[in-house]
Amino acid sequence: MDPKILIARRVAQEITPRSLVNLGIGIPTLVSDYLDEDMGVFFQAENGAVGMGHRPPEGMTDRHLTDAGGRFVSFVPGASTIDSAFSFGLIRGGHLDLTVLGALQVDEKGHLANWMIPGHYTPGMGGAMDLVTGAKKVIIAMQHTAKGAPKIVPECTLPLTSQRRVDLIVTELAVLKPEDDGLHLIERAPNVPLDVILEMTEAKLIHGTDVPEMQIGC
Repeated sequence: MDPKILIARRVAQEITPRSLVNLGIGIPTLVSDYLDEDMGVFFQAENGAVGMGHRPPEGMTDRHLTDAGGRFVSFVPGASTIDSAFSFGLIRGGHLDLTVLGALQVDEKGHLANWMIPGHYTPGMGGAMDLVTGAKKVIIAMQHTAKGAPKIVPECTLPLTSQRRVDLIVTELAVLKPEDDGLHLIERAPNVPLDVILEMTEAKLIHGTDVPEMQIGC
């Protein structure tokens, strides 16, 4: 299975019916494809979309309907468009049940760095700081390494997005949960041995001798 699809399928299991969810740019945008629209989940984007559905079929796109990353989306019945001030009011006011974001690094304490690499041009943080601070739950959906380098590290070396600890990290190798005592390995991807996860992770992981596999379906 494509690693990005595996991640999106596993994250989709964390979404509860009738919740308001923000999906960040990249892998997070795939999550909505693996949810039944009958669940009544409304997806929100910082650009003012509330009620996004699955990706539209080829030839059915509308240039006026995009997410914050410019990706074409569909709208479900009851969807709405709002201005940017209202959109960030939802985020900063604590009305989002969940946000799913990508990451450049996450450390043992659950701190997230996802908005800039020093020395590289960055147009701005976007809504990342507001989302990590304002959402009730924060899930990181990312690949475990970048060009072979671990992204889960003892301490972030890139600028932090927020001082808040994220709630869950899902990669193509594992599911990790930051707690007060450290970073817990709670699931491993199908057919991925524990020693591979440990080898590809710089951070110290807390785990038992028998880590269960993710159940992601077909």
